[in-house]
Amino acid sequence: MAFGWIDERARARRTAGLVRTLRPRPADSPLLDLASNDYLGLARHPEITEGAARAARTWGGGATGSRLVTGTTELHAQLERELADFCGFEAALVFSSGYAANLAAVTALAPHGSLIVSDAGNHASLIDGCRLARGTTQVVAHADPDAVRKALGTRGGPALAVSDTVFSVDGDAAPLADLADACREHGAGLVVDDAHGLGVLGAGGRGAPHAAGLAGAEDVVVTVTLSKSLGSQGGAVLGPARVIDHLVNAARTFIFDTGLAPAAAGAALAALTLLRREPERAARARAVAGELHARLTAAGLEAVRPDAAVVSVRAPSPEAAVRWAADCRAAGLAVGCFRPPSVPDGVSRLRLTARADLGEAQIERAVRVIDGTRP
Repeated sequence: MAFGWIDERARARRTAGLVRTLRPRPADSPLLDLASNDYLGLARHPEITEGAARAARTWGGGATGSRLVTGTTELHAQLERELADFCGFEAALVFSSGYAANLAAVTALAPHGSLIVSDAGNHASLIDGCRLARGTTQVVAHADPDAVRKALGTRGGPALAVSDTVFSVDGDAAPLADLADACREHGAGLVVDDAHGLGVLGAGGRGAPHAAGLAGAEDVVVTVTLSKSLGSQGGAVLGPARVIDHLVNAARTFIFDTGLAPAAAGAALAALTLLRREPERAARARAVAGELHARLTAAGLEAVRPDAAVVSVRAPSPEAAVRWAADCRAAGLAVGCFRPPSVPDGVSRLRLTARADLGEAQIERAVRVIDGTRP
C-alpha cells in the first residue's frame, strides 16, 4: 500500500511521546507569551504593522515572481541596503525565509571538493545546507574552536566553518572571535547564523558578529532572519559584495524561489527604523532573560544561563516536557517545548523566550506558573 510505512512511523512516535500537533492560535490570545521569538515585542507594534500594510497597498500582496524576474522591488533593494548598513556589512541579499538564506549560504559557498566544518548544535537549516552542499561535512564538538581548528587542518582546498551565533535550544553563544581565528589560520571562510542574535546582541541590537568585531570582515558571512527580533518574515545573507553577487548567480533558493512578500519587507524596514530610534530594546531583552534565569534557578529549577534572550529549562523526559508545557498553557502561560529530534543532546526542555516588552508582574507570573507546574 502506498505510504503504508507512515503508519509504523506514527506508532513509533506515539510510543516515544514525540507526536507533534498544530495548535492554531486566535488573533487575541489570552496567554502570556514566552513561546514566540518576538524578542523585541515588535510583531504587533503599530509602526511595524503599518509598515507592512503600507507596503502591501503600494506593491501588492505578493512579489509576483522570483527575485531575478519580477520579485525584486525598490522596497527589497532598500531593505538590503538598510540591513547591511545596520549590521555593518558591505552588502545583503533578502530571501523568503531564514531557512532559505541558510541553505543558500552553505550550498553556494561549499562547492565540490570543499570541506564544511559544522558545529554539533547547529540549527536544522544549517544541517540541511551541509547535506545539500557538494562539499564534505565534518561535524565537530559544540562551541569548540580547537575542534574546528583540528578539522580544518585535516585537508587543504576550500573550507568553511558553519555555526549558529546563538544556539536556539539552550540560548548559549558561540565563541565567534575564536572561531574566526581558527578559520583564518587555515584560510577558511566563516558562515554564522545570527537568527537569535540580531536585535538582541551587539550595540543597539546589531548582532553577535558586530559585538565580536567581525562585522564587515571579508572572510565572514552572516545569515539573519527577519521573523524574530524584527517581528516580520523572511531572511537575509550579509557579507562582502562579491559573495552576495555570487549568491545571486549560484544560490538555488534565491534563483528559483518567489521573492519575499512586500508586506514582510515593509515590516522589517519599519522595525529597523524603530530599533535605530530605540536601541535600548536590545538590552532590555537581555535583562529580562537574565531575570527569568535568576528567578527560575532560585526556585530550584535547572535553567541554562542565557547569553541572549533564550532561557532553557531542563525537563526529566519528553513526556514530562509535553505535560509541563500543557500545564503551563492551562495556567495561562505559553512556553516552548523542545524534544528529540529537535534537541541534539536528547534532553527535553521548556524553552522560554524573553521579550523586551515584558514587565515585572509578567516575569513574576511566568516564574510562578513554571515552578508551580513542574513535573
